[in-house]
Amino acid sequence: MTSAPPPAPASPSSPPPRPGRLRALLPDLAPWRSSPDFRLLWVQGLITYFGSFMALIALPLQIKDLTGSPLAVGAMGAVELVPLVVFGLYGGALADSVDRRRVILLTEAGLGVLAAILLVNALLPEPLLWPLYVVAGGVSALAGLQRPALDSLMARIVPHAQQTAAAALNSLRWQIGAIAGPALAGLVVAYAGHGTAYAVTVCTFAVSVVLCLRLSPAPPAKEAAKPSLRGIVEGARYAWSRPVLLGTYAIDLAAMFFAFPNTIFPFLADELDAEWSLGLMYAAGSVGSLVLGLTSGWTSRVRRHGLFVVFGAAAWGLAIAAAGWFSSVWVVLVCLAVAGAGDMLSG
Repeated sequence: MTSAPPPAPASPSSPPPRPGRLRALLPDLAPWRSSPDFRLLWVQGLITYFGSFMALIALPLQIKDLTGSPLAVGAMGAVELVPLVVFGLYGGALADSVDRRRVILLTEAGLGVLAAILLVNALLPEPLLWPLYVVAGGVSALAGLQRPALDSLMARIVPHAQQTAAAALNSLRWQIGAIAGPALAGLVVAYAGHGTAYAVTVCTFAVSVVLCLRLSPAPPAKEAAKPSLRGIVEGARYAWSRPVLLGTYAIDLAAMFFAFPNTIFPFLADELDAEWSLGLMYAAGSVGSLVLGLTSGWTSRVRRHGLFVVFGAAAWGLAIAAAGWFSSVWVVLVCLAVAGAGDMLSG
């Protein structure tokens, strides 16, 4: 009995099967499969983002309702700037010297407490204005402390070869929260009030703290130095000595400083006579980012990263500028979506 002949080899000129092409466009799930802590942080982050974006919409809207002043809403960004810079620098030194899991856990708990303060203030017969600015500054400080620990923990729990894939998955998670959170927040604030939005935020941070408790410990290296002003200065000198880091920071700061429109969205919706579109304005950029994120498989093969950072930042700025020229809310939303895709490309 003779065996069946082997299948004929594929012709060198024949195209690859379509499923392979599709897989090349889809996100790389290797970090999700290889790291339980990455899976846990991914889910925790999605829940946190959802609650954070609820508050992100409710806070400037509440300031607008209390004051009716674009300057008062814009002042929230000024209040956030100094704590973000100062505590961000300290957070970098802190992440190298203490358990990163503990930093993430404590800052998540602190953010939950600040959300509770917003909730209590919103339930007062006459809500106060100054606590909104205090909380905005506190959130910025805690975020500055947390971000370095979170980023460095990702570098520890995900293999080096999977870092780009992990970044794409994390961006995808952010976009899901950034779309669902603002879109729902606009409806919640409009029909249920600011207090309900803050209550949802408090609940999401409570769940986040429970999930963070399940993370594996991430102690510092034995030779790690304690946080100090000297360490912060050395970190700044290191960044200053690396043109790649410095150039990336400069591009991102320029794009955000000159073309970050979030604080004017409540007034833009009024100007376009489309108050219903406020949540969509906050979510539109994330829709564009999500579309790019869903086809991010090709980013693992990018070699000239700096060039693509420039392309992404330029697309962001041009799209934001274009949004200011149109009076149709739908065209504005499309421009914001294109800007989000540019931001995702840069990230």
